[in-house]
Amino acid sequence: MFDVDWMGQLSREVLRERLPALIAETCAWTVGMSDRPHHERRRGRLGETGGTIGDRIARGQAVSGEEDGRLDLGDARPGSFRDVLNAVDATGVLYADRFDREVLEPFVLATCVLAAERARATRRAEWAELLDDLGEDGRDLVGVVRAGEWEASLRTEAEHLVLAALADVPLLEVEAEGLPLSLVRAAEALTREAAAPPPSASPGEDSAASGAVFLARAALADLDEPVPPSQADRVLTALLAEGIEPEELPAVLPHLPLAPGTAEAVLTLLDAGR
Repeated sequence: MFDVDWMGQLSREVLRERLPALIAETCAWTVGMSDRPHHERRRGRLGETGGTIGDRIARGQAVSGEEDGRLDLGDARPGSFRDVLNAVDATGVLYADRFDREVLEPFVLATCVLAAERARATRRAEWAELLDDLGEDGRDLVGVVRAGEWEASLRTEAEHLVLAALADVPLLEVEAEGLPLSLVRAAEALTREAAAPPPSASPGEDSAASGAVFLARAALADLDEPVPPSQADRVLTALLAEGIEPEELPAVLPHLPLAPGTAEAVLTLLDAGR
């Protein structure tokens, strides 16, 4: 690990700036959880208990079981967000592990990429020295983030911030808070499903592009979806301003809520401007 504490500090600053967005994404992620069947492991065997997570909460019973869970999430108030994180789903996977994978990891990666973009623009000398230390050329910001290894510590801090805000809040209240954003996410998913499937990519390419895709979706948040070809110039401007590299666009565009022909128009404008 290189002596890049200033970059780690910058990443933490950006995370705290984005905390309201992280809390909103967390609340949206919980929507519908109370309606899921409750599962519990007893004597090593996973099975349904005969009701939903919401049913147990209504009866004042703990959702988490005795044979699963993380020690740091123990002693939770029954029915709270922390209690639900320590429960298992139908496949025996801890909800806390799913939360890490589905919310924290992509959010932290995008935050680190934003911090890298800010460092590149405002601390050019230190940025150049950092790239030299990491052996990176700076064109792939996700690669720079991964090489710098800032994600692990930032993910821990992100988890602590979420728990500080929501740990003892009843799940039903967290779900209610997240409903508006969850509807937006559902609409986005329907739009993506209606679009033509993107070309298949290797697992490594999907992993590397995840942070760029997260940033790109945020950049287009103010545009009507699916974005028509007539707004290709606005799409290109927004993506470049968000720090998406021109070389990343062909891999990122298929994952965005664009109308047919918009991605091609964006790439045409990009080529014309080179």
